[in-house]
Amino acid sequence: MDAVRLIVTSRRALAAGGGVPELTAEVWQAQALAQAIGSRLALVGPPPLRNEAIMVADLAGRGCGVLGPPPLGPDGPRAARLTELGETHACLMHLGGLLGDVGIALVGIACAADDEATYWSCVEAIDAADEARDRVRDMLRKLADREAALPRREAG
Repeated sequence: MDAVRLIVTSRRALAAGGGVPELTAEVWQAQALAQAIGSRLALVGPPPLRNEAIMVADLAGRGCGVLGPPPLGPDGPRAARLTELGETHACLMHLGGLLGDVGIALVGIACAADDEATYWSCVEAIDAADEARDRVRDMLRKLADREAALPRREAG
């Protein structure tokens, strides 16, 4: 399945909310998807974006690791259905939105936490999602700079 469709599915699942266990599972699913997209971009994305893509994958993986894997249904992780990235700019725009949604959901989970361990896990996962989102913004800037440079090279 195409990355944007999977991201939209993840964003809808996060927006649907539910209890803390369901929301935590959706946050984990979204982080795993961000990790898969980052890994794929690092392998086949535009070369100038590959370093940031590796960082996105690492940071999203850190977010997954802090939360621990949720019980998954028979379909397994949503990220396993990723077959193509599609257009890079659109993928990154949607991924940035997803990572923002992850941060918001994690704030809600942290506020509802009954114990300090859960609270601090959420804080660490928020940090990872925020840093990953910053890397996505960096990639979008690089794409914009690259696109802006193309007409200048063609004109010159």
